[in-house]
Amino acid sequence: MSVGDTDSAPTVANKAAARVYGNSRMDTNSTRVPTFALFLLVTVLFGTAFPAIEVGLAFLPPLLFAAARYYLSATVLLAYAVLATDRWRPRTQGDRTAVAAGGVLFIGGTGFTFLGQQFTTGGVASIIVSLSPILTALLGWGLLPDERLSARGFLGVVVGFIGVAIIVDPTPTNLLDQTSVGRLLILIATAVVTLGTVLVRRSHPTLAVPALTGWSMLVGASIQLVIGVALGESPAAVEFEPAAAATVIYLGVFAGAVAFLGYFTLLDRSGALEANLVTYVNPVVALVIGHVLLREPVSVTALVGFLVILVGFALLKNKELVATLSEYRGPGR
Repeated sequence: MSVGDTDSAPTVANKAAARVYGNSRMDTNSTRVPTFALFLLVTVLFGTAFPAIEVGLAFLPPLLFAAARYYLSATVLLAYAVLATDRWRPRTQGDRTAVAAGGVLFIGGTGFTFLGQQFTTGGVASIIVSLSPILTALLGWGLLPDERLSARGFLGVVVGFIGVAIIVDPTPTNLLDQTSVGRLLILIATAVVTLGTVLVRRSHPTLAVPALTGWSMLVGASIQLVIGVALGESPAAVEFEPAAAATVIYLGVFAGAVAFLGYFTLLDRSGALEANLVTYVNPVVALVIGHVLLREPVSVTALVGFLVILVGFALLKNKELVATLSEYRGPGR
């Protein structure tokens, strides 16, 4: 007998939330937000992060900027975890391993994104990052015992990489120009962050996900701060303008802590496939915001590369997509 046969819908929703948040000591409004509205909110918050990083880089050195963003996000997420869950402290070896992997790779690796966005647009950056679900499948196949890739899945991975190659467009004449270097740095960030995600899953942590993310952000921000200072970044180079402060606050609180909490809820409520679709709507948001507010052109090459990555994802997740569409259509339709 399934859970749905014995439990009411609110009970099932609360059990799902408990898997993400731990045993809650306070009521959460997450189950009251319609799933589609939550999907749109998370998409907009994550999608606008890329143009926001562009704006902030005009005032802040990249790694110090990243560190400030994640210190603020960590503060909010850990405060939430302390108030809302009973699994906010790392207690097991798996917890500590997950925090280390998440901090060094999942969060620390995003420093490459901030470095890369000095030389390319937020829209292009978001398209390259959309390769992450495909990379997750590839790395999971190699590192997680239960993960498997079919022949169609391998084809999807190859097609996804072709899409990124179209966007980066590495040729002997432009391989070392700033634009190509920026795009390659973002590709490196995507690979490192994805590896961190897979290693966290392999660690089997017992921490509530908001707490795990918060602790990882503290570790990652500290790494970014140390490396930034070592590379010559200085707080003296920061322009303390209202726009700089607003950007850090927006990225740290809204496109950081709030977006992650929304994503965790969406992931637990709808599953990995629908949550991954956020990654493929983010570039649309980033491209539109960049074009309308920052007057950035939308290149045909970037759009073609994005469509090819989408095809790769569809090949990789063909069975899941068909099953999800069948659920929405209902039996006999």
